[in-house]
Amino acid sequence: MTTAKHPEAANAPLSFECDLPDPPEKVWRALTEPELLAAWMMPNDMKPETGRRFAFAAPDIAIECEVLEAEPGKRLRYSWHERSRDDATNPLPAFDSIVTFMLARTVSGGTHLRIVHDGFVPVAQPVLAVSGAGCGLSLDARKNPTAANAPCMMLRAA
Repeated sequence: MTTAKHPEAANAPLSFECDLPDPPEKVWRALTEPELLAAWMMPNDMKPETGRRFAFAAPDIAIECEVLEAEPGKRLRYSWHERSRDDATNPLPAFDSIVTFMLARTVSGGTHLRIVHDGFVPVAQPVLAVSGAGCGLSLDARKNPTAANAPCMMLRAA
């Protein structure tokens, strides 16, 4: 075995957290109902059931996922497997990772949201931009914004 054939995942996860005014039930819907998730992310066939496989319909990448953990209103964790469809048009390598959403009710009835994206293969470390009060987020290994302002967008969708 060589490290080129079996690279190890990076140790440093990408994470951010913020407080949202909406209750965890609404945030959960934005993360797990396919039409709401598609409004801020990508078209998908998500079902929040442990062991359930689903996919995001991205234009240049096949993204296959599996729900690893689903605790309604509290925690959603899934694998993220990217596969380039055409290396000629997309020279950056695809990557595998784990995405975890943790929701906790705040004293005001809103949601404390924490998102952790980790387990990246080092050669495909994404670019990260996080802004403070607006909870802006942009994760992108291909220089196309895919989740900018994700919490705000997900709540408008829900």
